[in-house]
This record gives sequence, C-alpha cells and structure tokens, in this order.
Amino acid sequence: MVPLSVVPMLLSNGGTAPASMDQGVARWAAEQVLSLAPDNASRKAGSKLGAAGPWSGAGCDSSGAVWGLCKGSGSKPYQTVVDTTGPAYKCSCPSRKFPCKHALGLLLLWACDEQTVPHSEVPEWAEEWLSGRRSRAAAKEQPGAGPGAAKSADPEAARRRAERRAERITAGATELEQRLADLLRGGLAATERSGYGLWEETAARMVDAQAPGLAARVRELGAIPGSGPGWPVRLLEECSLIHLLDSAWLGRERLPEPLAATVRGRVGLSSAAEGPAVRDRWLVLAQYDSADGKLTTRRVWLHGRASGRTALLLSFGAAGRPPQFALPVGLMIDAEVTPYGAGRPRAELGTQFGPPVAIEAPPPGGPCASAADAYGQALRDDPWLDSWPVTLTGVIPVPDGTGWQLVDADGGAALPVAAAALTRPGLWKLVALAAGRPVTVFGEFGHRGFVPLTAWPEDMSETVPLI
Repeated sequence: MVPLSVVPMLLSNGGTAPASMDQGVARWAAEQVLSLAPDNASRKAGSKLGAAGPWSGAGCDSSGAVWGLCKGSGSKPYQTVVDTTGPAYKCSCPSRKFPCKHALGLLLLWACDEQTVPHSEVPEWAEEWLSGRRSRAAAKEQPGAGPGAAKSADPEAARRRAERRAERITAGATELEQRLADLLRGGLAATERSGYGLWEETAARMVDAQAPGLAARVRELGAIPGSGPGWPVRLLEECSLIHLLDSAWLGRERLPEPLAATVRGRVGLSSAAEGPAVRDRWLVLAQYDSADGKLTTRRVWLHGRASGRTALLLSFGAAGRPPQFALPVGLMIDAEVTPYGAGRPRAELGTQFGPPVAIEAPPPGGPCASAADAYGQALRDDPWLDSWPVTLTGVIPVPDGTGWQLVDADGGAALPVAAAALTRPGLWKLVALAAGRPVTVFGEFGHRGFVPLTAWPEDMSETVPLI
C-alpha cells in the first residue's frame, strides 16, 4: 500500500512518482521502494518517515546515490545513504534490518519529492561509504578475486568428501525407505495417533545423513494428519513422492545426467552456478520470503527481456532475520545472470551494468491453459516440483463460492487461486486493481493452484506487488 504521507505528491504528479529524465537515474515509484522492506513492521515505520519533516541535507546524484540526515531520539541525526545501483544501504542507526526504516523513508522521499531530495554534491560522510563500496565491487570483478582465490583447491580431498557424504545419504535413504514401508504396513490411519514426534525423529535421522532435502520433506509429512478432511490421500501422495526420490537417489547412476542433477539437488546436495553468464535487461518480477523455523529464504524472480529466460535468485538469512539481498519489484536491471543448469530456473546474479530503471512492459504471457502446459512440461524434468513461474494475460479474478479463480477474459479456461493465497492482502489488491477488467498477473502455478505475486492493470500503467 502507498503510504499516506506520499499520496498528495503522487496525486500532484498524475498518480505516478516524478522522474528526473534529464538526470541519470529515474526515480522509483513508492510501491517499488516498499517492495524492498524486510517485513511489515519496517514497511509501516518507513512509510512514516517518507515525508520531509524529519529530514535535512537530503540529496541525490546521477550515479544513483541518495543521502540524507534523519532526526531521531538522540542529539545527532542518523546519517543514511543508499546506492540504488545495488541497491545497498548504510545508516548510522542501530537497526540490524536491511534496509532499515530510515533507508526506506529516504527512498520514499526521493521517489516522490524532488524538491526535498534535489540533485547536489555528495557530502563527505556519504562519499566515504560510496567510494569504498564501489572500490570493493570493482575489485571483485578482477580475475581471480573470488573468495576462494587465496586457496588452492585439493580435487582429491574434495572427491573423498563427496564420496563420504554420498555414502551417508545412501544409508539415510535406505533407512527412510524402510520407515515408509513400516508406515504403510501399519496403516496410514495410525499416523494420526503417533503425533509429530515420529516425523521429527525421522527428519533428525536424515539431517544426520547429511540429506537436508529429505529431512525437509519428512517434516512436511508431520503436518498432514492434522490438515483436515482427506489427509490420508495427501499423506499417501507425499509418501509416494519421497519414495520416488529415495529410489531415484539409490539408482542415480542409471539416470540421465539432467535428472540425476535434479535428484542431487532435491536430496540437499548444493551445486555451483555454471556458465555461461547471460547478460540481459532483467525485469524484477517478484520478491518474497519464506521461513522454516531455522532459515529465512528470499526468492526473487527475474525475466530476461531479450533472452526470454526466467531466473530465480535465492538468498538466505538466519531464523527470524530476513536476508540482506533485495531488488525493487517493477524495475529492470542490466546485468549478468549465471544459471545453475539447463532447464533450471535458479541462477546467480553477477555484474550489474547500471542502476535499476523503469520497466517497459510486463513479461509476455498467455491464457490459463498455457500455465497448465508450462507446469506439465516442467514436471517431466522435475517430478518433485511444487510450482512453476507463469504470466497470465487477460485474466479476471472471480469468486467461485469457497475461493477465487482467475478466468480468461474471452471465456476460456480458469485456474483456482491456491488456498495459501486466499488469506493474504495481495488477493484483495488484485481484485481492486482489476475491478472486473482483465489484468496481467505473474505468479507460481502448481498442483495446489495459482499464487499471484505481481500484477499489472489493463493499461499497464503500474506494477503492483501482491506479496
């Protein structure tokens, strides 16, 4: 939601944030700034600081730097500086969130008030941090400057470590197969009486076997018996998928390499991004966090304007603490992205060649039937895939009695909105944005339904994050 403090400024500019077209970096929209917030509390606190009142000495330059002094409870104002080409943030406040509320407030002010944040010379206190950051970024681009450059890898030692871990995973997968067999032999109904302890103990055994992917799937089994009517069917489905993964791991030598790589990733073996890097103008489509109690995972979806590729960037933070990496939804970056493998969406962001700029148009999409086709094709390469990124064009959100669905405007097919999305505010933002008219929606579609993440109105006048 756009903060009340910036509404008058938006109205005075025809509903959009002003942009300095003659001055290097275009200013973002308020929604794009708020998409960077690490949580709802930061979003609310940052919105309150998006007015000129507490700020002094604010300014920006053509390289993408924004700075300002924010009055706080102490005698000295907080020094806040943002490099929008990252984006990256620096603030003298004690907050451990990135960006903090002061950085969000400064960016909101920059987005909507050119008079308070004019183009000017960078003050010395901001220039010191900006110069250091850009020097470090340039050093990373030098050949052999990676974190492991000072160490010479020992291929033989690495091979032995990989073999030992594979042996542990094989032992864990074999044990898990026996436990699944015992479960089916005793009957699924008995699992409701066993409680969650049975699954947690089994998951701990998979952690000991160094198979975190198997452990995560086992933990999910524990929540199914209490998930409502029809749980035995869902439990059997999930047990079947785990059995399929176990069997694939135990027979991985006979699998085609692309499928074997998928199996290794699913059991929890990490892999490195492999080239070649793809330089493109990448649209930042969506960003959201999920937590499993021990780790916070941030997912950022990108779409390459020229290559047509969709890329998923993952970053991680400790439990209860969001990752520092973030990109503004609805903007476009000129950057290199290195995929983790053919046909896999996960990738690693490399060199950025300029600051984020305004998105020209949403990614190309199709009707509801095309989303189902895309997910079906992706399942052939990864049978354990929960969902797949798709863009729907010309769809209208319509209630279907107990939930919602997205219906083709021409009266074609429809996709159900996933139950997990029904209680989120984003669904109502989508309904309000559409107002009964066709919209373009990016999201994830799978066997549980469609989860809308970002939407564009019929006239494509704005990008609206939905999560």
